[in-house]
Amino acid sequence: MNPGIRERLQQARERFEELEQLLASPDIINDRRKFEQLSREYGELDPVIRLWQQYQDTEQAATEAGQLLDESDRDMRQMAEEEIRVAEEQQEDMSRRLQTLLLPRDPNDERNIFLEVRAGTGGQEAGLFAGDLLRMYSRYAERRGWKVEIMSAQDSEAGGYREVIARIIGQGAYSRLKFESGTHRVQRIPATESQGRIHTSACTVAILPEIDEVDHVDIDANDLRIDTYRSSGAGGQHVNTTDSAIRITHLPTGIVVECQDERSQHKNKARAMSLLSARLLEAQVEQQRSERAAERKLQVGSGDRSERIRTYNFPQGRVTDHRIGLTLYDLDNILQGSLDEVIDPLIEAHQAELLDEMTRQAH
Repeated sequence: MNPGIRERLQQARERFEELEQLLASPDIINDRRKFEQLSREYGELDPVIRLWQQYQDTEQAATEAGQLLDESDRDMRQMAEEEIRVAEEQQEDMSRRLQTLLLPRDPNDERNIFLEVRAGTGGQEAGLFAGDLLRMYSRYAERRGWKVEIMSAQDSEAGGYREVIARIIGQGAYSRLKFESGTHRVQRIPATESQGRIHTSACTVAILPEIDEVDHVDIDANDLRIDTYRSSGAGGQHVNTTDSAIRITHLPTGIVVECQDERSQHKNKARAMSLLSARLLEAQVEQQRSERAAERKLQVGSGDRSERIRTYNFPQGRVTDHRIGLTLYDLDNILQGSLDEVIDPLIEAHQAELLDEMTRQAH
């Protein structure tokens, strides 16, 4: 283990011990928000410190075994050599795990998300594909016990959607789906194609973390235009009787958000404001990402909407993620929500990139 990583682990231990003292302080205990914040940090550091202690214990055992190598007794030397070999293997494994645990955490990972799917090039076929993508993510959410709420939808003429926005509620939703942002391309023979030609269509997907009130983006009320209108059915028949749907336009940026899911105008406005906050925060993050993009070799999670991230080829039953060169011949299951076989390699590739960067900084 290189000295830079050791130093970071020592700093983590010092912070862990500091948190133990802080969490025992009456002032912190009486401040619920501060107590929860520090408890969360303590919980994140706990496995790091436990594993670091195991590493050091193993290191000490190897050092003690090394002192037996000078013994005249042959059996003792062989035993010491075996102990050192086992300890070194354990240290190598623990070192990798420690470095993974030290990776910077995305503060949004545990948040709920807004999922936005928009039909792109390809006309009616793109709208149908947008519907396929929404079903894929909805079924994935069901498998993980998450809840899906449709906030607004614009149906396309032949079925599917021109645009659909959903809220997905569940622990870790952003951590699992954040790499889905980008352009998704489909290659298949449309039902209306009489000569059996393969058409290529595309949809864009955006994954935005839902923002807590404490992280709320400052929005000047004077920058907003708020319109009410009669919902077109996404929330059920009852919404057709009142002008409960809300459309908010953020004038400086031109960002428009809508919500027509609830019968209450007040609830729809609250949801729309939450989505607007997420969009504005994403715009700020996007600017920072684009500034860093030139330095990054792997565009996992760059969020670049123009980037073609994945192709779904129906004739071959193939799904290809272009960012990491992953090809799977399991299209049907993936569209039915078996997304982990795509998501896990993306997360692993992202972690490997962060590890490389952390190792370079530590040297």
